[in-house]
Amino acid sequence: METSKSSLTSLIAAFGRAYHSKFDHPKIFDDFIANDLLSSEEFQMISNNMIEGMSFFNKDLAKELSDNKEEMLKWITQVQLSPTPLARAAYCESVLLNELSLGVSQYVILGAGLDTFALRHRELESKINIFEIDHPSTQQFKIEKLHQLDDSIPNNVQYVPIDFTEKFSNEALINAGFHNRKTFYSLLGVSYYLSKSDTMNLLQHLFNHLPPGSSIVFDYADETLFTEKGKANRVTNMVKMAAASGEPMVSCYTFSELENMLQKAGLLIYEHLSPEMIQQKYFASRNDYLSAFETIHYIHAVKQK
Repeated sequence: METSKSSLTSLIAAFGRAYHSKFDHPKIFDDFIANDLLSSEEFQMISNNMIEGMSFFNKDLAKELSDNKEEMLKWITQVQLSPTPLARAAYCESVLLNELSLGVSQYVILGAGLDTFALRHRELESKINIFEIDHPSTQQFKIEKLHQLDDSIPNNVQYVPIDFTEKFSNEALINAGFHNRKTFYSLLGVSYYLSKSDTMNLLQHLFNHLPPGSSIVFDYADETLFTEKGKANRVTNMVKMAAASGEPMVSCYTFSELENMLQKAGLLIYEHLSPEMIQQKYFASRNDYLSAFETIHYIHAVKQK
């Protein structure tokens, strides 16, 4: 199977969500549709690749678990792949559902990948317009996946192909039916790869003409990103894997630095979750390998006047 880099990244993210939905208990975030977006061949391909790469993550454990492939895959997925995507999705969607009750009528998913919110919440078709933004190849990849499932695309979803990491323009969004009214954005798994100036410009652009109360949820790495090793060296491994893929992590922030940047964009931090808070909120009292990822924080910021 040939896939673009962007669609392969989307597959791996969907794999983490699908694995959690199928095998983990209790659920942090139950993406029960993610598995449908993966063929059995794709699920097995990613599983095999993870198992074959076990030595990269933990050489000693790779030897210890050499005869237990299932436990090896569980360890890699729960330690390295799943914690941040699961918890940040759970947090983002809980904020979004609350914002709906406060008058939000548009949801823009920046870097949507194989996101399944619209597919899991068809009851919201008449309540919110959803705009999924991602690289054109990833968008096409997802649409083909949905056609393979013979699953109808919800009427409230527009797929907008934009490579916003290079240059973001509202023109394509407006052409897809976007209006300058109360809007909720998600920007998950992206801020690490953008320069600070690009992130600043993106935030200002996103909120320039929107009314007060519009908001955004995003995750970011704190100032320890390049020094913190993390559990089983997973932070170091994350940084190494990003660099090896050709998409290096380039940005991390102190809280005050991020707060000042958001203020310049007219945004006020409404809620901030530190790794310790994320651990308590989503991972407390578990008996598996899942735990909050070190250095990673979540922010909900709201536009003021």
